[in-house]
Amino acid sequence: MAVGRTFTPNKLALALALGAMPLTTLAGEVVGDDDGAQRSSAPRIEVIRVKGDQLSHAHIETGTVILISRDQIDAIQPLSTEDVLRRVPGINIKGEEETSIVANFGLRGLSASESKSLVLEDGVPVAPGLFIGNDRYFNPRIQRMDGAEILKGSASLRYGPSTIGGVVNYITKTPDNGVELSGRIGSFNMREASIEAGGKNASGDAYAGVVATHAKSDGFMDKGYEMSDVMVKAGTAIGDNQRIGVKFSYHENDANISYRGLLLNDYLAGERYNPAPDDWYLQDRKAFDVNHEWTINDTTTLKTLVYWSDVSRDYWRYNVDTAASNAAGRWVYTDDLTGNNRSFERFGVETRLSLSHQLGDLAADTEFGLRLMREESNDMRIRATRASDRTGVNDRHIVDSADSIAAYVQSRIELTERLAVTPGVRIESYEQEREILTQNNASAKTSNTEVLPGLGATYELTPAVQLYGGVYRAFSPASNGVALDGLTDQKLDGERATNYEIGIRGSEGALSFEVAAFYMDFSNQVVTGNSDPNLSQSNAGKTEHSGMELALAYDFGAGFSLDTNATWIPTSKFKTGDHKDNRLPYAPKFMANIGLNYSADNLKAALTAHHRGEQYGDPSNQVELPTGAGGGIWGGLLPSYTVLDLTAQYSVSNEFTLFGAVKNLTDKQYIAGLRQGIYVGPERSFELGFRYRF
Repeated sequence: MAVGRTFTPNKLALALALGAMPLTTLAGEVVGDDDGAQRSSAPRIEVIRVKGDQLSHAHIETGTVILISRDQIDAIQPLSTEDVLRRVPGINIKGEEETSIVANFGLRGLSASESKSLVLEDGVPVAPGLFIGNDRYFNPRIQRMDGAEILKGSASLRYGPSTIGGVVNYITKTPDNGVELSGRIGSFNMREASIEAGGKNASGDAYAGVVATHAKSDGFMDKGYEMSDVMVKAGTAIGDNQRIGVKFSYHENDANISYRGLLLNDYLAGERYNPAPDDWYLQDRKAFDVNHEWTINDTTTLKTLVYWSDVSRDYWRYNVDTAASNAAGRWVYTDDLTGNNRSFERFGVETRLSLSHQLGDLAADTEFGLRLMREESNDMRIRATRASDRTGVNDRHIVDSADSIAAYVQSRIELTERLAVTPGVRIESYEQEREILTQNNASAKTSNTEVLPGLGATYELTPAVQLYGGVYRAFSPASNGVALDGLTDQKLDGERATNYEIGIRGSEGALSFEVAAFYMDFSNQVVTGNSDPNLSQSNAGKTEHSGMELALAYDFGAGFSLDTNATWIPTSKFKTGDHKDNRLPYAPKFMANIGLNYSADNLKAALTAHHRGEQYGDPSNQVELPTGAGGGIWGGLLPSYTVLDLTAQYSVSNEFTLFGAVKNLTDKQYIAGLRQGIYVGPERSFELGFRYRF
């Protein structure tokens, strides 16, 4: 299905035990499904306002909006959130392994190797460090998700930082009354078991529940993993006009992955083995959110969200003998082991005041927002050996921190029954500090303030067709390692982009469609990884991105429907610097998805195709893939590819559903990405699973 407009045993025991704990409850509003069934809807901070169907939501948004439902997720049968995102127009995925343990995606011609987009879960930032860097180190698990919202264009102004490409907000499940068990098995000895259990009181104004998953696999190319993920949600009403809710989540994943890919000759010979069999990526995350909603009166609502998270990532990698690797045509490792072990802690408070009011004779909806946030990371490099595994000398110990404050105001003003404009402004101010404990606690600080104005508009051509567009300024902060490179204040502004968008969307009978054109003028782009304190500032540059997104869905009747989308980005280039006029890496000119769906009685099935055009692996736009194990940037031209997936699910009864999938149906061999070697796209795989609800 293409997504377009329409759209260990001990660890498992721990998850079940957490689900059985007494919980403070959170108010839940009862809403009806299409079939009339009742389910609980968690009162969360709705960072992206979802009300009703796609068209009515789009009516208030001045940019492109994609809503993905739980039914759509179930139909895709994804192993990761990025399985879902790659079906969305404008998004390119740089795959490293089939479950996307780390995030690698880009929007609208921005490189998929360095995200400039904000990722949220229930409105809470999930990247370990928004201002201190390292945003890839946690990627939410799809097993806990009920849906997703992808927002691009001027509506992104309400959120920040790092909204240059857009905003992705994952919506977690809220367990309903009862228990649902699910499980699946698949290729590479994949085994997964999940439970959703919950309940609500008789009046329906309080509930509690748990979602827990344990998964284990040998992995494609023997890149095995063992993952446990637990989420507890609960809450209650406070009187007639207030609700309070809590969410606790715990995630742990031990993965046998590395920066190393296959060297070229082994890839061409069809070898498919783990090129770094002794390297391990050990990840865990704990998070706690509290949200409160106060309906002050019929026209005024105050929402407040408090969140805390702690993420750790220990990455143990063996050093290589480059000369021996070149001679062997594959990586040859020494006995020296390095642990790049990092942890991140965040605390934030965000509040939003929404008012419906008159502005003279005009109806208006205005929102004021304020966010305070503190981030800190602890970075250690441990030198170990094979004989003394994962213990040794800490020869680099860095503490990065950032304090930030953001404020914004935005108002949707109805000039006529058909025309509405939405002006707004956001201010982000932050101070960063770096302290190197292994250099006698030497430290440095820097600060920056960004003013981000925007203006959007919607115009109803007919009750079913709407024009929209806007312009806004977005930014992404330079990380501490760049802004304070060499413990010298580089006096860097944030990476800024001025974004323009215009589009048309509509729905008439069996047809729905959306077409959007965009242009992004990106200035002050900073290249990371310098050791010379004079280089970060001189590496700032400009890029330009322009293109179109198209989506079309049609219901043929008799159970058959079609979902298609395409993205064309003719321009994604460097405008200044050493790579002037070169194309950005991991930014293909063309991407497309098409899904032929069938739904009748108890059977649902879909045949989907995902096409990604050719793309460069580095800014120099070199064409030839590297043959050896030398250092430097791994570049080359990655050929285009098309992958087919076949999925089906059958409802044996109202309680019991069977589902299965054949992914990469034609066993297409392709290069998903480059790092230190070639990352191979997953070969053909099979999955079979069930869901049973008590």
